[in-house]
Amino acid sequence: MDHQREYFACLALRHTPGVGARTWKSVLQSYPTAYDAVQDAANWPGRGVAGKRPAKACVEESWREAAENEYRDARHRRLGVISWHDPRYPQRLKDIPDPPAYFYYRGDPSLLKAPAVAVVGARECTRFGLEAADRISRDLSQAGVTVVSGLAAGIDRQAHQAALQGVGSTVAVLGTGIDVPYPASNVELLKAVSRKGCAVSEFAPGTRPESRNFPTRNRIISGLSLGVLVAEASGKSGSLITARLAAEQGREVFALPGPVGHATFTGCHRLIRQGATLVEGAEDIVNELRYQFSLELASADSEKRENSGKNGAESAPDEPSFAEQVRKEARKQSRHLPEEPLPELEGDELVLFERLVGTDRLHVDEIARALQWESSRVSTGLIMLEMKGLLRQLPGMWYTAREA
Repeated sequence: MDHQREYFACLALRHTPGVGARTWKSVLQSYPTAYDAVQDAANWPGRGVAGKRPAKACVEESWREAAENEYRDARHRRLGVISWHDPRYPQRLKDIPDPPAYFYYRGDPSLLKAPAVAVVGARECTRFGLEAADRISRDLSQAGVTVVSGLAAGIDRQAHQAALQGVGSTVAVLGTGIDVPYPASNVELLKAVSRKGCAVSEFAPGTRPESRNFPTRNRIISGLSLGVLVAEASGKSGSLITARLAAEQGREVFALPGPVGHATFTGCHRLIRQGATLVEGAEDIVNELRYQFSLELASADSEKRENSGKNGAESAPDEPSFAEQVRKEARKQSRHLPEEPLPELEGDELVLFERLVGTDRLHVDEIARALQWESSRVSTGLIMLEMKGLLRQLPGMWYTAREA
């Protein structure tokens, strides 16, 4: 697939008058490539994917000037881009009613397919809210869950900073161009996310902050996530928009209760009254989403096995030797784990389990280096093994395995 041609075709759709997110989703789902979709624009009405006016506008190439300008600008800035038919485009995001046709990114795009939870909240927040967002985001990331947020001040900023400390890392969804940090105080945080996590934006490079863009980007925050935690929100907080979108997209909604009568928690309390799950820690979220995590990880593992010919289990380096006292300690640790027979393992799960068995404990970074895997690949495998009762996580992102 010609990715540049696909990107330009998606730009054509984005800049065609009368074509919005719901329309381009309908169009893109009906063709094997975005290029084919644009080439066949005259037939959209007959195929029932779009009306006559947007079809005519596309045929007449009313999109061309704006599309070419954005294309040149993005190329000049050397921005990474993922368009609809790119295999890196996360299925979870495609499933929402109004997904982006393409988006820009900086960082590790594999995190976009990792098990993820959004943590959002007020810009002007309390110390209680900040500490809770920090603790929950850090624990989620250490458990291998990617934390998604909007790179705003307050709760969002704290969520990103905490999640960067764990293997799950973080995804920042911007309401500006990917090259425009907002607020300006987050410039260093955006650089850190771009190095150790992933920053994404559907807006053209150079797009300045406009109030209308932020509710639009919120659908991507919830769309990338299996659930959304509102850590602190007043009755008029923008994070309540993200919670509403999450519910409409079929995602789980969580809310952190705060001090009774405190204005910045009235939104959270309202969500709980409306049916959101009350949570006090990351464990509550992981337990609630355990089934969804299991389904997604099983699907991801199946996809990895299909591509194992190039970078599968056989490419893993040989296991290093460990001292005998380490093995004794591993057997001592294993007594706390379930005693039922080990389930059958294959693919990444088998490689990870074999790496851990017979060792005292291994740090997640050591595992990633030894196997030469991306952090998201390691974290998804570790979550699946932990859910099967085959390992447990120790403080500080250390892991120990149950032995056969």
